[in-house]
Amino acid sequence: MQIESLKMFCDVVETGSFSLAARLNHVTQSAVSQQIRSLETRYTQRLLSRSARAAMPTPAGTRLYRAAKEILQSFASLEMAMREESNEVAGEVVVATIYSVGLHELSAYLKAILRRYPKVNVRLSYRRADQVVDDVLADRAHIGIVAYPAQRAGIQVLPFRSDELVFVCAKDHPLALRRSIHLADLEGMRFIGFERDIPTGKAIEKILRQAGIKVQQAMEMDNIETIKRAVELGMGVSILPKATIVTEEVNGSLVSRPLVDGSFQRPIGLILRKGHFLDRAASAVVEVLSHGRHR
Repeated sequence: MQIESLKMFCDVVETGSFSLAARLNHVTQSAVSQQIRSLETRYTQRLLSRSARAAMPTPAGTRLYRAAKEILQSFASLEMAMREESNEVAGEVVVATIYSVGLHELSAYLKAILRRYPKVNVRLSYRRADQVVDDVLADRAHIGIVAYPAQRAGIQVLPFRSDELVFVCAKDHPLALRRSIHLADLEGMRFIGFERDIPTGKAIEKILRQAGIKVQQAMEMDNIETIKRAVELGMGVSILPKATIVTEEVNGSLVSRPLVDGSFQRPIGLILRKGHFLDRAASAVVEVLSHGRHR
């Protein structure tokens, strides 16, 4: 049994998805399935319960997961200690990030890290904002990336960048013909938003409330990709970070327009566990991200 098998198993448990685990490990989904089958053969019992929604650990799988996490953490500590002795900037750095930033805004930074530190492997973990914070506090991630970062006990916040929030609609929506949009134009419209416990959702709700605008809340979702799909289908309009809809604007499925009532910016921050030592690899990633040196 190899350490990679345990790592893939833990990734499936944590994401609930074979496909996401495959992406995290840069392998095919069939390769992940093969590793899981190998573990189940070794222990002669089911380790995962597979359903249409998610892969969940069985009782035996839960026991293996807990033990495997300890093994992986010990192995990572050994790797870090050995590399520290050699002064080499190398190793795996786990970055827990919200979907909208991880999928749409990190590509240039990851390329810069690869160019400068070819032996550093950045592994992205896509999580909700509250889960990002939990992962950093529990040392499941070296670095977290969230929108509207809030100071809290045990957390250090570093500025990363900001997004412009824009009006978004389907290409055949009447407001798509406008060059710019007033918040008042949204009065009474069907609106596709984030779930209310998500920081970006709270911020957009506050923008509308302070402007005295009442929309019809057609849907609330926890994932920006599903919000975009609903808007594309004409189920409502939305307010989203402009950086997240570049692809859809290029292919013509979505239209964005600036909001002229003010400059609405979404701050994005890096979060670290306060007082926690970062090895050379993690420190190098923080340096590239926090200084915006991705060119």
